[in-house]
Amino acid sequence: MVAHPLAILSPEETNVARDLVRAAHPDNILIDFREIFLQEPPKPQLLEFLALEHAGRLSPTTPRPPRLALCQYDVIGADRIPEYQESVVDLVAHKQIKHTVVGKQHHASLTLSEFDVLVDRCMSSPLFQEAIAQFSLPDGFEVVIEPWPYGGLDNTDENRRFFQGLCFAQDKRSGNPDSNFYSFPLPIIPVLDAHTQQIIRVDRPATGGKGDGLLEQTFKRDIIGHCKPSEYVPELLTEGTRADLKPLNVVQPEGPSFRVTNESLVEWQKWRFRVGFNPREGATIHDLWYDGRSVMHRLAISEMTVPYADPRPPFHRKQAFDFGDGGGGNMANNLSLGCDCLGVIKYFDAVITKPDGTAEKLPNAICLHEQDNGIAWKHSNWRTGRAVVTRNRELVVQFIITLANYEYIFAYKFNQSGDITVEARATGILNVVNIDAGKVSDYGNVVSGGVLAQNHQHIFCVRMDPAIDGQKNSVVVEESHPVPMNAVTNPNGNFYQITKNTVERASWIDAAPKYNRTIKMINPHKTNPISGNPIGFKFIPLATQNLLADPESVQARRAQFAQHHVWVTKYQDNELYAGGRYTLQSQYEIDGVADAVRRGDSVADTDVVVWNSFGITHNPRVEDWPVMYDLLPNLFATTCFPFTNSSRPVETFQLMIRPADFFVENPSIDVPSNKNVSSRLADKDCCRKSHI
Repeated sequence: MVAHPLAILSPEETNVARDLVRAAHPDNILIDFREIFLQEPPKPQLLEFLALEHAGRLSPTTPRPPRLALCQYDVIGADRIPEYQESVVDLVAHKQIKHTVVGKQHHASLTLSEFDVLVDRCMSSPLFQEAIAQFSLPDGFEVVIEPWPYGGLDNTDENRRFFQGLCFAQDKRSGNPDSNFYSFPLPIIPVLDAHTQQIIRVDRPATGGKGDGLLEQTFKRDIIGHCKPSEYVPELLTEGTRADLKPLNVVQPEGPSFRVTNESLVEWQKWRFRVGFNPREGATIHDLWYDGRSVMHRLAISEMTVPYADPRPPFHRKQAFDFGDGGGGNMANNLSLGCDCLGVIKYFDAVITKPDGTAEKLPNAICLHEQDNGIAWKHSNWRTGRAVVTRNRELVVQFIITLANYEYIFAYKFNQSGDITVEARATGILNVVNIDAGKVSDYGNVVSGGVLAQNHQHIFCVRMDPAIDGQKNSVVVEESHPVPMNAVTNPNGNFYQITKNTVERASWIDAAPKYNRTIKMINPHKTNPISGNPIGFKFIPLATQNLLADPESVQARRAQFAQHHVWVTKYQDNELYAGGRYTLQSQYEIDGVADAVRRGDSVADTDVVVWNSFGITHNPRVEDWPVMYDLLPNLFATTCFPFTNSSRPVETFQLMIRPADFFVENPSIDVPSNKNVSSRLADKDCCRKSHI
């Protein structure tokens, strides 16, 4: 069967792409592959195909868009210095159609094999071993190295590929490999030159506290003597786990209401869309329709940056771009049945690339399931005593990524009322550093003995490619403004005015709760027959803090997308990444959303793209230790922590995209008002009055 143009590359296609790249470089000693994944077809050709598909006019002879693979790899010559290159290959014609030598101008994203190299070189480095030997670790403790991106280069750095390692000590005496080593941070940071694969220096960050200055380090051999263990795996908890929690199971006796065909086409409750996956963005949503009407061409998490606010060298370089530096797809979890998703579940596998270019299946990278999210709508007629109520059932497409200490949970949620929710949540373990005994810091919070959790931000960006009943859309900014009391238009002072302004040129927009600033993506050529307004979908940008780093700082220059809440640009093929195509060690955001805005394109009544940035300013608290629960529920790939929306903390971040005059009535008015037959009264024993 011929693959759909939006289907992820199969293992066989991935291997064909590998062979085509190798054939194009016959004289090179080695090709080290990073990623091979689908390059989505040019949009005009894809839209032609999709139009025929929706019209039911596809046949075996229907022309198809080219089936392309983007290959990213290092060519390693006789001098052993890798040169980063990219190729686009046509998998049907079996030929290379584009080749780019990126060289040293930009750096490719990280690979897990490079993490292994850093750890291995540290262990064999005399420089690193000398630094470790200056500490006296207790018997039974071993050094653990956490690979990290180097961050933005310093002015004195040569533009080479560097990695840094954050170091900890792990108590091995329990024999449990999951013992929490983050409880014992070590104040040394080895730096690897990835070209020579040598440790070139070991940085020694400050361990002082408030008032000690940026370089103060208290040297002592017993560097973790003031630290204490803080475990999170159930078998190592000193008090064990709670014994009074009874099972709460999700049961669907007749199976799910969704249907999945051709491995990627999802149909559920008037929704129809395709699920994609790539090593950078993770799960993506394509060709999204509701009740036979087009809503969105593509929806994805575009980027995320995590800048830290500790100015002490080398902590000023701590800034990760978790999608651009490491890859949201590359770091995706293998989801566990009954743990990460509940109910009747459909899993989607992904394909990642080994260093030799061979395809490797990543099983259960995405889960699809239904969940209940409380009441959808209700009305009680007080005259008759009858109440009609429907539940808000959602279809959830979810993936979870692990990046060193952090887990991020991303979900696309679709409900029966035509709403789309993009949810981003963070859990896992705080990234921590060593602090002297008895001291506190302006740069974070002490969460355990000798453990400083640094202040930082998590800023996400969602990319929306709307197709509101077609591709030619506009963006309208709607606001509600008070009107001064006056005799003519507002004699009693209760009137407020709604303003609507179409965005004419590519630009940015910030959230404004004071004016209920709302972003509407509309089709200016179609009006609602009831209201007379253009049909559309809307969202209210979350009024979260933008990037706090100084605009002239490296942190800010390389993450311009994080400095405003909404960006409106004109569509261009392959312009997918808010922070630019190359983020590793970047000094500036190049070819990102800010550059797209600088083009000044007309964005009214055209193929428009809308980007929404939002995030968390995380000033840690003791309750975030040893595993965070405030930002998100605790969800792990290795341990089951059931999740229901009713227990979701308030700091979960959601972009809610809702129909605005798209329908002629409440689209979920026809949802049955069914009772949950498994609900029952609690036993009397659980509700007895206390006797004081």
